[in-house]
Formats: sequence, C-alpha cells, structure tokens
Amino acid sequence: MRRVVNAGIPCALIVAAASLSALSDPLPPDTTYRPLPARPFSAVKADDEAQKPRVMARQRALLEERYDLSDRAMPGTMMSGGIKPVQDGVRVKLAKDQTWQGLAEMSPGEIRDRNLLPIGLLPLPHVKQATGGQVFPEEEIREIGRQEGRDLRRFDVDFDLPDHLTPEFPSPIFLTTHPELGDVSRGELLTIRNYYEIMNGIITPVQMEGLRLLLTPFPQEEFNQTEDRKVAAQSLGVTCLDCHANFNTNAAFHLTPDVRPQAARFRLDTTSLRGLFNQQIHGSKRSLRSVEDFTEFEQRTAYFNGDHVSATRKGVHLPDRTNQVAMMAQMQNIIDFPPAPKLDPFGRLDPALASGQELAGERVFMGKGRCAQCHVPQTSFMDNNMHDLKLERFYKPGQTFNDMVELPDGPIKTFTLRGIKDTPPYLHDGRLMTLADTVEFFNLVLGTKLTQDEKNDLVAYMLAL
Repeated sequence: MRRVVNAGIPCALIVAAASLSALSDPLPPDTTYRPLPARPFSAVKADDEAQKPRVMARQRALLEERYDLSDRAMPGTMMSGGIKPVQDGVRVKLAKDQTWQGLAEMSPGEIRDRNLLPIGLLPLPHVKQATGGQVFPEEEIREIGRQEGRDLRRFDVDFDLPDHLTPEFPSPIFLTTHPELGDVSRGELLTIRNYYEIMNGIITPVQMEGLRLLLTPFPQEEFNQTEDRKVAAQSLGVTCLDCHANFNTNAAFHLTPDVRPQAARFRLDTTSLRGLFNQQIHGSKRSLRSVEDFTEFEQRTAYFNGDHVSATRKGVHLPDRTNQVAMMAQMQNIIDFPPAPKLDPFGRLDPALASGQELAGERVFMGKGRCAQCHVPQTSFMDNNMHDLKLERFYKPGQTFNDMVELPDGPIKTFTLRGIKDTPPYLHDGRLMTLADTVEFFNLVLGTKLTQDEKNDLVAYMLAL
C-alpha cells in the first residue's frame, strides 16, 4: 500500500500523489490515529443527522442485494430460552441460473476469474465504515433506556439487520457453578439496576464485584462526554454487557481494533461469553491469551477502537489487575453453555437420544465435512487456534463496498459451536445469516462437495450442540 507522508512537501504535490495513489490502490491515505474533533459538536451532529437517511438506505440496499432478509422460522425449533425461533434456509443470494452445487464443482480460480462468488460471502461492511464504532440493536437500546435512563441510540446510524436474524433477547444465563439451576436470569436483562437482586445468594462476593464492574459504564468512542460522541446527550459510556447481553451476544457490532487504515477495518460481530473458561485466544485476530489480558486491554483502549490516545482524552479507565480485572474474569469464567442433553461427556451424540438425521450429521461433521479438524468436540467444539481460510482464492481483493475495501480476512480464531443456534449471525463479521449459510460457505471454501442431504444433516446436528 502506498503511503503519503508530509515531510515538508508542498500541499499540491501531496494532493497529486494522493490522487495517483487512489488510481492504483483502493485504500485511501489514512493515519494510525483517529483525528481530533475539529468542528463544534452541534455542527457535526446536524451533518450526521442530515446524512443518516442516505447512509441507512445505502446499507439496506447492500443487504437486500446480498441476502434474503425475510422472516422464515424453522418449524418447531427455538433458541435455548424458548422465546425466539431459529431462522431457516440459505439466505445468501445467488446470481440468476447459478446453483450452490454448480459453484462447488468449480475451482477457486475459475470462480475468481469469472467473478462468480456470491457477494453475500464477502466481508460485510459496517453500516457506516468511515466512522465505525459500536452499534446496538433496538431491543438493547430500549431496555437499557427503560432500566437505567442511559441512551445507547446513535444519531448517525441505526442497527442494520432485522430483529428475526439476531439472538433472542434477553438470553438465558447458565452457570458452571450451579448447573442444577438452569437459567438464572429470571427472564430479565442483567443491568446495574437489578444484578444484585437476581444474583444474590447464587454467586460469591468476588464474582458479584466482577459482575458489578462488567455492568458499569465507562467512556467509549461514540458514547462519552466529549465532542467525538455519537449520542445526543453527554454519556457515561457503555458497559461490557451492553454488547455481551446476559453474557451471550445480542448481535451488536463494531470495527476490529487490530487493523488500519479505517477503510480496511472489518466489521466485528459481538461474540458470546458462554464457555469462556475453555478459551485460550481472545480477540478475533489477536493472541491475547487470557480473559484478564483481554478485559484489561479493552478497558484501557476504550472498547475495540484499540486507541489508547483517544481513550485518554475521553476519560480512560485503568482497572486494577488484582482487585478489579481478576474479579471481572472470575465472573466471566463461570458462564456455561446452554444444556445439550444429547451430547455425552466427550462431546459426541448419544445414539439413544439423537435422531437418525442428527447422527448422520455428526458423521459428516467428523468426516467428509472436515468440521472437527478445527471444531474439536472434546474441547467445546473449538481448537484454540487461528486459521486462514484464504477466501481471496475466490475473489479479487480491492473492491469497495460502502467505503469498505474488501481485503483478505487473514487468520481468524476458531469460534465454539456449542449453543450455536443461539448466536446468529455467523462468522466473525456476521456475514452469514443462518446455519444453512455457514454450511454452504464452508462447503465451498473447504471443497468438501457435500450433497444436499449431507448439508441438511449437518444443520440438524449443529442444532443439537
């Protein structure tokens, strides 16, 4: 990537160099650090509000071009809390006369050279890529407003996916320390207003203090009291569990902190904190090797912007490693997966409990589908490694969609498949809406050439995890 560096060069030459670079390089000139606000907040807010209808219409057009966004629930199949159905079917759209079977018969090079990769398999842009930042779903915004009077609604963007393609809300909470209790959430969203009443007598004092900190708002790029905020009123910030609602995901998204420039930062979907006790890699592209490291780092750099300079300007939070971070980690490490009664202690299906289709799906998972090479049943269906799927074999990097430059994903950590029906959308950036989409994606990328029956069996198996 070419860089334009100001070393006493006349402005006209810099502009000319930037223009030439733009012709040969899809990444615009940018810097590592976010610029300081240069205009009054009132002027920025007015501009953002005026642009918002166009921003949302552009994102809606992109989503509708890529996906079938209709509400098509899977009959009789609910998420673990029993309040929301799982969505059915492949939602990534194909070109006219194109079929998934036909694509799977082609080589990666042929698909790339003929520009045949469905665009729904490409990285998904943030709703406002040039700005980025956390975007919360409507249910979370309303409930936090009702309970705390804290406003998570941005004036420049709205959440972009339909509600039926997101996790149930609020999600149930399961504890490793009390498996006999089942869901301990009482059907409520944990907040700073109710956590003590709900969890008192169930968790230890150390865990209770960790939970309090996880529910305490601290300044973040778009939610603070300075001029770079994107909420109308001065804000106390956001909490860890604003995104990881009830320790699951609510499909809130941000941009990865690990990549620059801004146009290359990929959308980062919120992950579930269930089963964190078995995870050894934290952060989709990083090797933060403990939940303590991750918690401390994200508090320090203001929730996923990875920018300690901006964080300090807003009011940095420096949690104490021993007396605060360790307690936050203790609480996170007792969050369990939802029950999976058909699995034995080694993560394999019990033939006496599983259906024939589920058992057939397990055979595909362990064999032809190659899923178990990364999603190891004995270790919570993950391997604590990072893998590069090399999707760029199938497309030409450098295309720009809604200000995001489509570049190779590179190595991404393996995510757990336990409780996978509860955590749509899928992949690290939420580009796949359903489990059927993920099966088609990996069938193509891994070249496994599954039949339609094998694909259906695989989905049935994952629903049992």
